[in-house]
Amino acid sequence: MKLDPLSLRLFVSVIEEGTIAAAAAREHIVASAVSKRLSELEIALDTQLLQRSNKGIQPTEAGLALLSLARGVLHDLDDVYVQMREYSSGTRGYVRMFANISAITQFLPAELSRFVEAYPLIQVHLEEKISSVITKSVAESVADIGIFTLGTHAQNLEIFPYGADELVLITPRNHPLAKKKSVRFSETLEYDFVGLHAGGSMHVQLATVASQLGKSLKLRMQVTSFDAQCLMVEAGMGIGILPRNSAKNFLKALNINVVTLNESWAMRKLVICVRSYDALSLAAKFLVDHLRKPPSPAQLTQIATQKN
Repeated sequence: MKLDPLSLRLFVSVIEEGTIAAAAAREHIVASAVSKRLSELEIALDTQLLQRSNKGIQPTEAGLALLSLARGVLHDLDDVYVQMREYSSGTRGYVRMFANISAITQFLPAELSRFVEAYPLIQVHLEEKISSVITKSVAESVADIGIFTLGTHAQNLEIFPYGADELVLITPRNHPLAKKKSVRFSETLEYDFVGLHAGGSMHVQLATVASQLGKSLKLRMQVTSFDAQCLMVEAGMGIGILPRNSAKNFLKALNINVVTLNESWAMRKLVICVRSYDALSLAAKFLVDHLRKPPSPAQLTQIATQKN
């Protein structure tokens, strides 16, 4: 038996879903056919790929290795299908990109607008993810390009500089810290916080710094977007920390104040990551090159005017 895309796709689905029944439902195929394909795959490769129990299915060490390889193969095959389909419809290119909320709210709208104007036949699929998911997804070929906040990441990826942002404190206008020009992070830890994703780089950074100070964040609630965070801060549910340029978008509409964080770590670097630049499709290389290219003085003036 030669390896075929359907068997690999069913194998990936079974591991992702945890059971043959769930994978069969996802792939619209009977469970017995899925089970037969998996058995044939193990026979063809002469190794056990899955451990079956009444609790579900878990991959063996060999199964984990095949999972990564299969995702890469299926990703490449999907690219063949998508790009050929897009040639027939005139799109001629498809790029999957994951980025964190900081990049999406501060930089990508204007930059992707310029990219689409320059390359109207390339389609960009963008999803917001937390930084840890972004690096893992790019390493596993789930996404072509990632943009995340630079920090510790265990994935073996190629990294390129992208941009920088500054974290600031937002408060209700009647808050004790609202009238200060700047604060130390330690001054904020006696108050309730409205935080973001538990696994996001910003949350991890703030929790780590608080721990180093011998304290902990008093998280009253966690939300998944900057607008929800600002609305909750305005409602008096706590204070929050987010990038300055993102906070500016809400200053005129909401009764909140922005206070400078007098901390060196408040300045953060955003980076682009890819699994291998040389292995990227031409469309993905165009996008990486576009994002790495600094905007012109005229574009910077336009961006500054929009922010003000």
